[in-house]
Amino acid sequence: MGLNSYSFRVRYAETDQMGVVYHGNYAQYFELGRVEWLRAMGITYKSMEDKGIMLPVISLHIDYKKSAVYDDLLTVRTKLTSKPLVKIAFDYELVNETGELLATAHTVLAFMDKSTGRPIKCPDYILEKLED
Repeated sequence: MGLNSYSFRVRYAETDQMGVVYHGNYAQYFELGRVEWLRAMGITYKSMEDKGIMLPVISLHIDYKKSAVYDDLLTVRTKLTSKPLVKIAFDYELVNETGELLATAHTVLAFMDKSTGRPIKCPDYILEKLED
């Protein structure tokens, strides 16, 4: 269901003195995957926020397999795990340019009304795009 790939290069600032990507940066890589997954459907975080919807992460799980290093060309593969209701869940794979699996992850986010801070159901315009 809804697979998207997005590639980017590791920047020097994302690494430690040994040129290895700091583990905390992987969450940002998976966020890139999620943002680009939405963008591929014609939806941006900004457009959702402009419509009064926030999408905070409520769960993040990462399994590290191998280190990414400075200047690696990485690809994050983002896949929707099921039809979203009040929550939306994604699985991720992060690979380098030779196809080695570096990390896998799973996130769960909740649709929230920006003005009340309360959970809401997935907007119809997102559900409609998933049916296309």
